[in-house]
Amino acid sequence: MSSIAVVPGSFDPVTLGHLDVIRRAATIFDELHVLVVHNPGKSAMLPIAERVNLLQKSIDEDPEMPDNITVASWSVGLLVDYCTEVGANVLVKGIRSQIDVAYETPMVLMNRSLAGVETIFLLPEPSHSHVSSSLVRQVAALGET
Repeated sequence: MSSIAVVPGSFDPVTLGHLDVIRRAATIFDELHVLVVHNPGKSAMLPIAERVNLLQKSIDEDPEMPDNITVASWSVGLLVDYCTEVGANVLVKGIRSQIDVAYETPMVLMNRSLAGVETIFLLPEPSHSHVSSSLVRQVAALGET
């Protein structure tokens, strides 16, 4: 039996922390789907198609990235619907702090209740743990690169 997992996120933009979590998750599972999702609660800086392209390029350019990764997008329906569609029974979420755990916990419980999908948390390397997409967007908006 092969193991299939999904790493969902807005990836607006993709960060080194995201890539670290993706790389490590890809070594754990036979297939890894990295899913760019639309979050109605967030105002995106980049359109989904551009986020998918940037994420795919970042993965392709990383020589340490395993080759079992599929990048896709999902903007209609529940995340567990995508998991069911591709046969995944695990979600992988990168977390940086207890605040992330508190935010994710209700979704973890709902996803398990709705479709039996489990969630695994991975922490990024400490050197990346302070960086979030929101922080990158804020710094970029103020003119820094």
